[in-house]
Amino acid sequence: MQKQGLSLNTIETFTNCLKRLEKAGADLLDPESVKEVLAKFTISQNSKATTKDAYSGFLRFLGIPWIPPRIPHQTKIPFIPLESEIDTLIAGCGKTTSLILQLLKESGMRIGEALRLKWMDMNTENNTIILNEPEKHCEPRIFRVSPKLIGMLQSYPKKAETIFGSVRERHRQHAFKLQRIRLAQKLGNPRLKQIHFHTLRHWKATMEYHKTHDVYHVKMLLGHKSLTSTEIYINIEQAIFNDANDEFHVKIASNLKEACRLLEVGFEYVTDMEGKKLFRKRK
Repeated sequence: MQKQGLSLNTIETFTNCLKRLEKAGADLLDPESVKEVLAKFTISQNSKATTKDAYSGFLRFLGIPWIPPRIPHQTKIPFIPLESEIDTLIAGCGKTTSLILQLLKESGMRIGEALRLKWMDMNTENNTIILNEPEKHCEPRIFRVSPKLIGMLQSYPKKAETIFGSVRERHRQHAFKLQRIRLAQKLGNPRLKQIHFHTLRHWKATMEYHKTHDVYHVKMLLGHKSLTSTEIYINIEQAIFNDANDEFHVKIASNLKEACRLLEVGFEYVTDMEGKKLFRKRK
């Protein structure tokens, strides 16, 4: 898996899947035994699918053929928290976790991308952070962040070349899990338990689309290669912000130049009428 360029996090996940199968009584050298265990697992559909993928890779390595069971990955609508709930976690977690959360909230990075950031990637003069080591074959990006985040970074101790040191992603995930459970119980808000590091990526994408109604902007922000991965946030934004009382500025474009000018300042195309193009932007 390392030779194939898979991340350490993926390797650990697949390893844990094989350990889970063995612990449940499966004979890893007997595909039929593994099928029986998979059929009885009470884990989620996506966890089953990931376990099947891990075992398929294991058999390819050993050169053992098998006909895998049909366990497709299910696409789910991600949980989008309130900004106040994210800010509650930022205020209530420890210093390192709070800094990570603020960074993810403002940038929409993946947690693995954030943990690989180096001090030299931060520019305090123009409040930008460069991401040159993206995950999942995404594009590199540069983010303009708030003075608040830059201040938090500057006050964070510099103990290594990377900002967050060498602590593994799963350890950061576990520490955050304990902190959000504690805060959820203390504040009586069980929704906080649903907020993971990756949740902030979904939140950022949804908010950016709501603000700009520019799916290409969101695609660039997330580093996606294809719009297909980005389009889900259009549906999420429409569901969350579908308010009958929305008010818009409406403009009419008579030619291509006028249409381009409106798009540049944030208007979105609506329809053609009487040979003109109608655009709108929220007030």
